[in-house]
Amino acid sequence: MPGGRLTQQERQQIALGLADGLAYAEIGRRLDRPTSTITREVMRNGGPAAYRPDLAQRATGTRARRRRPAADARAAVRGDGRDAEAVRDYEEAFAAVFMQSGLPRMTARVLAALYATDAGSLTAGELAERLQVSPGSISKSVAFLEGQSLIRRERDDRRRERYIVDDELWYQSMIAAAKANEQMVVIARQGVAVLGPGTPAAARLENVARFMDFVSEGIVRAAEQAREILLSVPAKPEGVPGGGPEGD
Repeated sequence: MPGGRLTQQERQQIALGLADGLAYAEIGRRLDRPTSTITREVMRNGGPAAYRPDLAQRATGTRARRRRPAADARAAVRGDGRDAEAVRDYEEAFAAVFMQSGLPRMTARVLAALYATDAGSLTAGELAERLQVSPGSISKSVAFLEGQSLIRRERDDRRRERYIVDDELWYQSMIAAAKANEQMVVIARQGVAVLGPGTPAAARLENVARFMDFVSEGIVRAAEQAREILLSVPAKPEGVPGGGPEGD
């Protein structure tokens, strides 16, 4: 599987694949690239509707020139044994998945960065430095995430505000999805009453209601049963010191 940055020709193939309605996984297979690479490339360059290979090529060069000194510095000071470039690439891929679910790019990057820290928390200054953006960008993103109950803020022993990722994010997301399904059930069954039982349209809506009702119940049941998994503490691998969160 080839490594390194995408070429201009590969970006053109991505654009053609998007125009043909291909999934990211299929485009990746045709280019012998991971799906995450294609997802990250498209989402960081306008999304599937606005992706342009020439603009993406220029943007990549600009980003590389802008971040090289900072990236080199971060790589030099990492003390946790992790590959700094691999961590950055992973955070970008993680953020791209959040973007596909509807989060703005900067907000997605903030959330991915928080999840990729051992402590699960960072200050605004640490986020700005990690993502190489202005504190103002961080402020808007954390305000949105906090409003969605995806993160919370606390003051540490130095009186600094720390933003903490909510370990129950996935549980809350599943419950919210179930509630959205319940709304579909209600509106579908209203249609059955309005259109008249026994009519083709009413039968169609009743089937939708039954399907969504079944799915919603399954989601809630599975989420409740698996909730404790989100709060479990994994065993620390041998050779990794204990006694508090590791640095990032």
